[in-house]
Amino acid sequence: MDLAQRLLEINGAGTLQQLRTIREEVQERVSALLREEYRVVPIVEALNELHDALIRRVLTLAEQDTARMGLVAPPVPYAYFLFGSGGRGEQTLASDQDSGLVYGDCANPDEAELAAAYFGALGSRIVASLFEIGYPPCEGNVIVSNPEWCLPISAWEEKVDRWFAEPSWENVRYLLILADARLLAGDAELGRRWKGRYIGDMMSHADIARRMLENTLRHKVLIGVFGQLFVEHYGENAGSLDVKYGAYIPMVNIFRLLAMRADIPATSTLGRIQALREIGALSGDKADEAAWAFEVVLRLRLLASDRDDSGQWAGSGKLRSAVLDREEKAPLKKALRICRRLQRQLEKEMQRRFGGR
Repeated sequence: MDLAQRLLEINGAGTLQQLRTIREEVQERVSALLREEYRVVPIVEALNELHDALIRRVLTLAEQDTARMGLVAPPVPYAYFLFGSGGRGEQTLASDQDSGLVYGDCANPDEAELAAAYFGALGSRIVASLFEIGYPPCEGNVIVSNPEWCLPISAWEEKVDRWFAEPSWENVRYLLILADARLLAGDAELGRRWKGRYIGDMMSHADIARRMLENTLRHKVLIGVFGQLFVEHYGENAGSLDVKYGAYIPMVNIFRLLAMRADIPATSTLGRIQALREIGALSGDKADEAAWAFEVVLRLRLLASDRDDSGQWAGSGKLRSAVLDREEKAPLKKALRICRRLQRQLEKEMQRRFGGR
């Protein structure tokens, strides 16, 4: 895959159809690479660099479209963030939109009204444009067209303070979403101020830390005591493995919480593992083992993307058992045993520090 050439094509694209064509060609190429014996990390890194470039180009075209509507330019600086797998730089062939937007405060109510109108229109245009090139909106509505996720910095700070003050399950879930936030475009200083408001405080609240642990341990790995893999028993996915929620998400959750506890700013899972190694929170052997296990899971998660009835790529996270031969199952089982051990270690450490179950 000629990454440099693809990036040039994306940056020079003037229409959404051109971007969609590029994305579909990239999906085909990456799918072919996965069937060959390529290392997964370079593939994921290149794929996510292309995702980033596509989304940034959509933002530029959306600004131009918004200007044609009569809203000529952003009235104040703004920062556009990705959450979820986009924030972690771990998007697959099929990826939805998880995003937020923060913009600067205005000097008076008239400016504030103008800014709300501009960014409301821009957010809607971004979402519609990304959908047009193949990124469906987040099912949970964590997206810039939702006014709750497109706010001035002062309103965002008040919202986050309320989440800290009332650590309900939903509010803690939102704080965990913010922990994966990655600035993709816009004003870097505004982005730093926004993340700096909350990122260092999350683990200083015992109630929130306990709730975060509960959330982190909610998804169990799909391996039994005797080494058997747990498969789906019913429905159209019967016999398949839920790689997303039974392998990938448990590992994401573990290293997110460990990184938050250590005040590590990295958002990618492998970046968090490396940072934990560098500060001595993970030994070299443990970090190598964890990184190896995550790479196994990452590859299988990519393989869990498939075409839907319309021919578009979709990512259910379910891997058909036929895809896993004996050679694939052995490393998966080893990776899952590592993940299960890490879950238990994390639970014990967090209980010693914060109490709880």
